[in-house]
Amino acid sequence: MDCQDKDCRCHLLRQRQPSHLRASSLPSKPPGDRRSQEFGAGFHSPLDPPGGQRQGFEEGPRRPRSAATWAFPAFPGARSLFALIPEARSGSRRLLLSPEEAMAKSRGRLYLGMCLAAALASFLGGFMVGWLSKPLKETATSVDTHQNLRWKLVSEMKAENIKSFLRSFTELPHLAGTEQNLLLAKKIQTQWKKSGLDSAKLVHYDVLLSYPNETNANYISITDEHGNEIFNTSYHEPPPDGYENVKNIVPPYNAFSPQGTPEGELVYVNYARTEDFFKLEREMNINCTGKIVIARYGKIFRGNKVKNAMLARAKGIILYSDPADYSAPGVQPYPKGWNLPGTAAQRGNVLNLNGAGDPLTPGYPAKEYTFRLDVEEGVGIPQIPVHPIGYNDAEILLRYLGGTAPPDESWKGSLKVNYNIGPGFIGHDSFRKVRMHVHNINKITRIYNVIGTVRGSVEPDRYVILGGHRDSWVFGGIDPTSGASVLQEVVQSFGKLMSRGWRPRRTIIFASWDAEEFGLLGSTEWAEENVKSLQERSVAYINSDSSIEGNYTLRVDCTPLLYQLVYKLTKEISSPDDGFENKSLYESWLEKDPSSENKTLPRINKLGSGSDFEAYFQRLGIASGRVRYTKNRKTDNYSSYPTYHTIYETFELVENFYDPTFKKQLAVAQLRGALVYELADSKIIPFNIQDYAKTLENYATDIYSLSKKYDQQLRDHQVSFGDTGSSPGPGRSHMPRSNWACEPQLLSLRVWSLCSATREAATVRGLRTAMKSGPRLLQLEKALAQKRRPSTAKNK
Repeated sequence: MDCQDKDCRCHLLRQRQPSHLRASSLPSKPPGDRRSQEFGAGFHSPLDPPGGQRQGFEEGPRRPRSAATWAFPAFPGARSLFALIPEARSGSRRLLLSPEEAMAKSRGRLYLGMCLAAALASFLGGFMVGWLSKPLKETATSVDTHQNLRWKLVSEMKAENIKSFLRSFTELPHLAGTEQNLLLAKKIQTQWKKSGLDSAKLVHYDVLLSYPNETNANYISITDEHGNEIFNTSYHEPPPDGYENVKNIVPPYNAFSPQGTPEGELVYVNYARTEDFFKLEREMNINCTGKIVIARYGKIFRGNKVKNAMLARAKGIILYSDPADYSAPGVQPYPKGWNLPGTAAQRGNVLNLNGAGDPLTPGYPAKEYTFRLDVEEGVGIPQIPVHPIGYNDAEILLRYLGGTAPPDESWKGSLKVNYNIGPGFIGHDSFRKVRMHVHNINKITRIYNVIGTVRGSVEPDRYVILGGHRDSWVFGGIDPTSGASVLQEVVQSFGKLMSRGWRPRRTIIFASWDAEEFGLLGSTEWAEENVKSLQERSVAYINSDSSIEGNYTLRVDCTPLLYQLVYKLTKEISSPDDGFENKSLYESWLEKDPSSENKTLPRINKLGSGSDFEAYFQRLGIASGRVRYTKNRKTDNYSSYPTYHTIYETFELVENFYDPTFKKQLAVAQLRGALVYELADSKIIPFNIQDYAKTLENYATDIYSLSKKYDQQLRDHQVSFGDTGSSPGPGRSHMPRSNWACEPQLLSLRVWSLCSATREAATVRGLRTAMKSGPRLLQLEKALAQKRRPSTAKNK
């Protein structure tokens, strides 16, 4: 519509009346014509023909308009008090009404305006009172409803259900890439659909996996002077009672070990840590070049052991679980107890991926269309053969080792041997060698994640993720199926809540990951495929790996943003621990594992790596957490749990020894479910930024204290905590002494600047504003800026 047709009154203001017009020449209007009543004489109606010239007007030069010209009544039905009638020559105006009538009408308008103003003020006052009081009532009701729904969610979870899921999921082995694992994925998908999720889909990827050769077994042998094999380690683990007829059990092996049959002298290298190799080479003058080394599991990731052996130029590495690291004193081996039998060997991958996911498609999802590296170029694949054995076989290999005695007691385990270092055997056995037989096959294999979704009602583009892996080396009674069973019960409880009409504020994503045991592949590939939306939209990731690794107390690892939420929820969940009946999970947790920094709070650990949260926490910067039941860290010195990654991780192991009532797993399910509920349904996301800032400052203080302890060494090697964006110029230190020997508070700001670019980047972006609210920290930041000096060093 043209702007001139919107309001006909505008035309009068744009025109002037010709001087030759008289009152008698104005167009006469019938008494009932609303145009004359509403708009006054001389106005035309919007109903007039568009573009037609109005009666009584002709075009003429425009004249300036005063402010009074615009003071016409603007509301329909108001009749003009003044009729402007142009005089023939003088241009003067005269009133049609008498002064008395005009004053009377003016007073009437004044009274009417006052009444209207009073009515408007009353309306606005009542509206504001109602507006301000209504949210208070609604908020109280909303909080009660929110808490009641959370209580219903956790009360729906049953220990018997978790037990039933665990028994069902551990009936057969479900190694990644196998038919059994695909069938389990479809089973979980079907159950999620029945629970009422909006969607439950299988998402596949084609990744590099590694399996032992079915026709050419892996083993270790001792050879005599003629090269004959006079001793061979076991090919398989004896199956536990009741599992003798189960097929497709993969024998012990280290995934992604290259093929090879190296032969050489044996050297014992303790845990194969960097400091262990330094001890051998620098202090004991023992060279591992061309040797086969044997190391015990524990202390560090097995892939790092292999990497260190490669750096020491060993030609192969044998791994075993020593009873000193994988047996609890006074406990019988399985099946009479939960300790590790001597015939058991720990499986596991030996990649050094550093979060890359599929070794052939680092940084990209392993889909059909993705470019792939050659296997020889794959990320983190070791270059020397690796194989695990049980401690019965390891004892035979170590018994006849010659050479130097161990440097100290920390190099001794619990086997009945001297733990000599070698190289080679003693006495008349000195001519004997060790030969490895490794025939693993690497191949691209399809894996399947199960992704279930509950769409949010208010913020559907904000995601809260609960995910855990499904694949296991054999039966996976603890790792991961105790976690997969808990995840299943949490999904089922959310489904029951949805059947009553509830829907979360934000979207909840449930994930059953595949191929975690081969390097966190399923979770990483999904993160790589959805990286942009996950970085922009994810609120938090809660991990659902093993729900138990012991039965002593709760263990929580999470970002400081979640500390207060964890404390709050554990106070509302009943403790499953003996002696803590009618007490909260928080109370038993606090008494059994108080924080070393604050005895009034239970311990919360930092998140590291080793499970599916890695891609989300370390790479995408999403706030993350994990909770499970664990051992007594003060008295139980064994690594992880004794039967870790062996054939003896069965349903019976959990039922008979770890959690007979399944109440500890129930408590874990309730806490994981409550965390997801609060993060997905709270009006305000329950993060505490103050805990984050405080923890960050504590980290900086620790770093600063450590730097003072090694002050001279840092200066000798030109290491500083100065400007991390520059490197030292030729012949000069990184930063002046006065710059890097700063207060820990200043250092915390530098550490923060590093963290903002890496871990939890999305959350840390808001940290700066929160920190500036504290005058002291703002003052410190200004002091840091003043301490910085121009540097000629180039940025790295």
